[in-house]
Amino acid sequence: MHVQKISLLAVAVAAGLSLTACGSSDNGSSGGSDSSSPSATASDSSGGQGSASPGSGGSGSSGGSGGSTGSTGSTGQTGGQSGTAHGPTGSGRASGSRCTTAHLSFSTSGGMAEGELIVNMKNTGSANCTLHGFPGVDLKSKDGTVSASRSKLAAPTVTLQPGAETRFTLHYPPNTSGGSGETFTQLVVTPPNETHSTTLNAGINVPVTDGGPGITVDPVGTGK
Repeated sequence: MHVQKISLLAVAVAAGLSLTACGSSDNGSSGGSDSSSPSATASDSSGGQGSASPGSGGSGSSGGSGGSTGSTGSTGQTGGQSGTAHGPTGSGRASGSRCTTAHLSFSTSGGMAEGELIVNMKNTGSANCTLHGFPGVDLKSKDGTVSASRSKLAAPTVTLQPGAETRFTLHYPPNTSGGSGETFTQLVVTPPNETHSTTLNAGINVPVTDGGPGITVDPVGTGK
């Protein structure tokens, strides 16, 4: 009987141990589950990173938008260019359009020194006009026509208000040879950037030389 009790006790102990082992196994399994939970969290975190990567792609898309905004900036630049374009147009309005022969009157006068002839040009129009460059000057004599060469002076831009006047200078070698020389009785003057001319009376006497008379003209706006 005593032996039977011991056997029963042993069985009970074994059963208790078995239950403890099971509980331990359950705890381990539960711990595994917990461990798998952090693993899932890491996976989520990794997923979050993956999501951040698309987010970064979204940032790139935002950069694309920035590029688009840049485009808008470019439009702003175009607007700026448009504004600049208005600048010269405004200047053009302020300075006036090109002076035409039809709206200029011409006269001549003596220069500061011997061998100079001043040609005056007056704006007879009702609006401002602009002259820039060298005039064309052809000198006529009984023997033919000679064209004046351009001097080396720089050409200014001259704006003439209605009634205002500007000038240019014609340079020629005075005839001191004692001979009759060659006399030019007419000047055919063409304003800069024009095709129509006007004819003025003149009395320019130059010596006859093998190389020609050596007559030069200054740009408009440089005469004294």
